[in-house]
Amino acid sequence: MENLRRQRLRDPRLFVGAFDGNKMVGAVLASDDGRKGWINRLAVVPDARGKGAATQLIRHCEGIFRKRGRRLFCVHIEAYNTESIALFEREGYAKEEEIFYFTKREREDY
Repeated sequence: MENLRRQRLRDPRLFVGAFDGNKMVGAVLASDDGRKGWINRLAVVPDARGKGAATQLIRHCEGIFRKRGRRLFCVHIEAYNTESIALFEREGYAKEEEIFYFTKREREDY
């Protein structure tokens, strides 16, 4: 391979905040790899959890993915994050048993 090219495929619709009045209470960063829609980061402040912000953010991303022709939506969740696991299960996501997550760590404490 002679050249590496960087493409800027930014879509502001995939970088979204959830607000309660003027206060941002949640945010999502999503991406589209051309085959799958990825919810990369989703966060809601603790005192706003359970009020629907995360669900709205998930559904917003899924709507954008559908408009782009994506029908496979993905998210990585660490095992300790049981609240997120429960949220995504309620939204119809299922744990994949045939996909493996690999890392290359340059330090053991990462």
